[in-house]
Amino acid sequence: MDAPETGEDAVVTVQLRGHVLLVGLNRPAKRNAFNQDLLNGLAEAYARLEDDPQAWVGVLFAHGEHFTGGLDLAQAAGRIGERKPRYDSERAVDPWGLIGRERSKPIVAATQGWCMTLGIELLLAADIRVAARDSRFSQMEVQRGIYPFGGATIRFPHEAGWGNAMRWLLTGDEFDAAEAIRIGLVQELVEPGTQFDRAVELAEHIAGQAAPLGVRTTLASANRALVEGRSAAADRLVSDVGALFGSEDAAEGVQSFVERRPARFTGR
Repeated sequence: MDAPETGEDAVVTVQLRGHVLLVGLNRPAKRNAFNQDLLNGLAEAYARLEDDPQAWVGVLFAHGEHFTGGLDLAQAAGRIGERKPRYDSERAVDPWGLIGRERSKPIVAATQGWCMTLGIELLLAADIRVAARDSRFSQMEVQRGIYPFGGATIRFPHEAGWGNAMRWLLTGDEFDAAEAIRIGLVQELVEPGTQFDRAVELAEHIAGQAAPLGVRTTLASANRALVEGRSAAADRLVSDVGALFGSEDAAEGVQSFVERRPARFTGR
């Protein structure tokens, strides 16, 4: 991987490769556990994805042996207990998709080693998840006297089914990559060390083959159905596709079909 734009010592590395924004958790000495600096850095990176017109797809990954050990309770518990704002910047985009500005661009996530608590919830908030076969998971908040507050109680039952989600949410037990793919937490298992490359491959495929406006509208429609219900999403289908037909990308899509060549989309 090329040198990140943010510098290798940043707690979150950010690099734009073509139309793919690579976002890396970079606190490996602490198993990428989330302190306030890491929370702020990741929210700023997601804001970059949202605001940069050249960034069409994001890849979330982690430097080191582990995706994340979860929340660094020793450093973050006080701020949470005092109910202070989660992020220092007003432009932040919540990577867990629970507060503030909504994310409109897709995220492909790659995990390895330990993926605990907030890490599972980051995967659930992403759109496509790839896991190394050595990945280990635990939503262990109940074993620490708290409960999952990064979205697992909302998304895990939807993704995995009620019983599968409650098996792990209510016990806090550890489970492996085979169980993660069985219940739908991840979509692909790969050999350790290849998870980043596979996530980038998927992201580049989306960025290279699909019209970015169409991708964002697809993502928005699916999220609308999930949050607002089927009828709300259905009510927007015709108007949204009508707007897309007026875009330069749609014209290019039709022209490329007629000329039997790959489309060259611009996001306009």
